[in-house]
Amino acid sequence: MKFTEPKIYLIGETVIKKDELSLYLNDVGASEWSTDSYSDMEAIAEVMGRLCYRSWKPGLNPNITKVREGNDKYLGHILEVGHGSVLEHGMFNFILANVSRVFTHELVRHRVGVAISQESLRFVRLTALKFWMPSCFKSHSKSERIKQLVVETIEYLERRQTELSELLDLDNLKKFDEKKELTSAMRRLAPIGLATTIGWSVNARTLRHVIEMRTAPGTEEEIRLVFGKIAEKVKARYPNLFQDYEVEMVGGLPWYKTKNKKV
Repeated sequence: MKFTEPKIYLIGETVIKKDELSLYLNDVGASEWSTDSYSDMEAIAEVMGRLCYRSWKPGLNPNITKVREGNDKYLGHILEVGHGSVLEHGMFNFILANVSRVFTHELVRHRVGVAISQESLRFVRLTALKFWMPSCFKSHSKSERIKQLVVETIEYLERRQTELSELLDLDNLKKFDEKKELTSAMRRLAPIGLATTIGWSVNARTLRHVIEMRTAPGTEEEIRLVFGKIAEKVKARYPNLFQDYEVEMVGGLPWYKTKNKKV
């Protein structure tokens, strides 16, 4: 067995087709418009917001005599007034590795605005089992005995996976359907704390909600840890989209929260 830590990879994000956007801006008489956003993720939220009110420049909409200049100020206003729908257009693509199935069972409860692809234990045969150790085990007065029990349990289950694969002669089976059926049955002997990998794509509005909810005190430790890392990553890469976050350390982990509950 191997003790491990969750890892976060941001592998993709929405990208604007600038040639098509230029054609649209030319058609509506705003060909000179541009954005100073740090990323296309921030730019697309601004674009979708401005088209709602035709606020590319004064005069395009007779009701508007002044427009907010700059992506920072524009998105700041979006966050302030709670115009959250324009944040749904941009998608982040994450790979969350070495997270437990305890974590993934919690994560999949968030269904709106997300897409999920998880490593399948019907197809992936278990060999070495990875495990994340909760801090309450590490800091306990009987931590050495607890660690011993954890190691003994995981190594026992690991050996059983190996013994079963040998007993069932999986390496020599020719039909993949048979391998799949037996591999699927064998996963029932794996612990729920088993480290796994999940692909998680999410729009900006949902991500903001999940970060605040899942870094809050009282949330299960592992999901707090993971979403603290996600929040740190996206706040650094997309400062305008997450400019309203405040960070408070609670129990050694960050709680990312906003004053505005509308978005």
